[in-house]
Amino acid sequence: MRKETLFEMKSPTRDDFQIQGYWFGEGEKTVAIVGAMRGDEIQQQYICARLVDRLARIERRGQLAPGQRVLVIPSCNPFSMNVGRRFWTMDGTDINRMFPGYDKGETTQRIAAALFSLLQDFRYGLQLASFYMPGEFVPHVRMLDTGYEDVEVARLFGLPFVTTRVPRPFDTTLLNYNWQLWGVKAFSIYAGQTNFVEDSTSDLTIDAILRFLQKMGVTDSHVLRAGYESVLLREEELAHVTAHRAGIFYRLRGAGAHVHEGDVLARILDPYDASVREEVCSPVEGTIFFAHNRPLALEHALVYRIVRA
Repeated sequence: MRKETLFEMKSPTRDDFQIQGYWFGEGEKTVAIVGAMRGDEIQQQYICARLVDRLARIERRGQLAPGQRVLVIPSCNPFSMNVGRRFWTMDGTDINRMFPGYDKGETTQRIAAALFSLLQDFRYGLQLASFYMPGEFVPHVRMLDTGYEDVEVARLFGLPFVTTRVPRPFDTTLLNYNWQLWGVKAFSIYAGQTNFVEDSTSDLTIDAILRFLQKMGVTDSHVLRAGYESVLLREEELAHVTAHRAGIFYRLRGAGAHVHEGDVLARILDPYDASVREEVCSPVEGTIFFAHNRPLALEHALVYRIVRA
């Protein structure tokens, strides 16, 4: 293992901003694994930190294939994580909406440019990503439908679902989208949670990444737990459930639960007298793919997404 400072920027008020990377093996740039790009992606950084430990042990045992290199970047935004903010602390911009970057632009554009110049020529790119809304997911692999996506390779992770969706105009500045345009096989991995550590989904995600590395011939270290036969979904096929009233969100069913049409998934409670303002019911039978997990729900907010049976 070799630790390297991939990007550094002077700061007038605190320690210098640094992005640290961990290299494993020698030779071709094979797999890049990118962790937290936002300041609340604690689970994503935790998974990458554990991957650094696991890969270091695999390398010491001589189980890395010759002529291939793996790079793990646990965090691309330590400043925001240090102060508990999701986006860049100075102006609220999102590094993951700045690719491929501009080395003479704003701060987050320069960070993205430095990262992308390093990441654009890997064979495979894995990003531990998070959803724009707070909640928990069934762990899955997500790809943008650019014409360059590879569903069969995505299934090698052995996660329960592989999802694709047509990119919207603002998605053209994502790392995943630009990786694909530059010929990298890119996969966004959603690890269940975002802003706190949850071991069952992190274990599942770590096993999936190590399983992928083994099947791609990068390591000969076997994952003991078998993976899933991944189900392919298009995101527009998911049933969306929204809250019709605002209030305290009292959740009854979480991600991964099987539900029937009409089942009560959550209750929206009046914050002053705890009366039930709304019972949130499932419109279909299926598996809960995404579940809101904050104590409050806003009117018309998305609170569940369900895979139809």
